[in-house]
Parts: sequence; C-alpha cells; structure tokens
Amino acid sequence: MTHMDFDHPYFGVFFIFLFTFVAFFATTYLARLVGGVLARKETQKLKLAPYECGPLPNKQPNRISAQFYLMALLFILFDVEILFMFPWAVDFKVLGIFGMVEMVLFILLLSIGFVYAWKKGALEWHSMK
Repeated sequence: MTHMDFDHPYFGVFFIFLFTFVAFFATTYLARLVGGVLARKETQKLKLAPYECGPLPNKQPNRISAQFYLMALLFILFDVEILFMFPWAVDFKVLGIFGMVEMVLFILLLSIGFVYAWKKGALEWHSMK
C-alpha cells in the first residue's frame, strides 16, 4: 500500500487536472444523454432529403490583396524579433559588453531588413482598383 502525500507542492495541480478531466467527460456524457432523450425521433422522407434550392453559387474572385499577407508577415516577423530584446534587457548587467555588442548587431540586422522591406515597397499600401 502506498502513502499519499497531500503536502506535495504539485498535489493541487494534479487534483485540478483530474477534476477537469472527470468534469469534461461527465459534461460530454450528460449532454449526449440529455440530447438523445429530448431530441425528436420523427423522421420523414422530406426531412432526410438534401437541401438543394436557392440561387446557384457564383465563384467570386479573390479580393484580398497579397499586400495584406505581406504586411501581416512583416508585422509578425518584427514583433517576434523585438520580443527577443526583452530577455536581453532583463540580464543586461550580467551580459556586459559582449551582450551590448550582440544587441547592437541584432538591431543593425533588424534595421537592414526594415530598410530593405521599405525600399522594396512592402510597407506601402496599394489600393485595389
């Protein structure tokens, strides 16, 4: 027989995980049970037929510009790169001059990428006419 240690620091996390697991499956089972009891069992031939009326669907051209995707990609790219600066700022004193040189090079590479995207016109919004 094993001894349960209720004072373990992760016992609460384990209990919440176990409770969530049981609650999820109990809720799913009850929803299926109640749905099966309350659902109407009437089946008519017309109800089982596929719904095929209304106007024919028209194939519409893609009206979303590729410029939108490029702008979003550049935003995510620069946003994630800026996020890398946070750990550097936290440990700035520990890294010393080596960390400063690394960050200057990192910012220089970011600036080169930004200027390249700017010169290529990736940051300008073109109107769709």
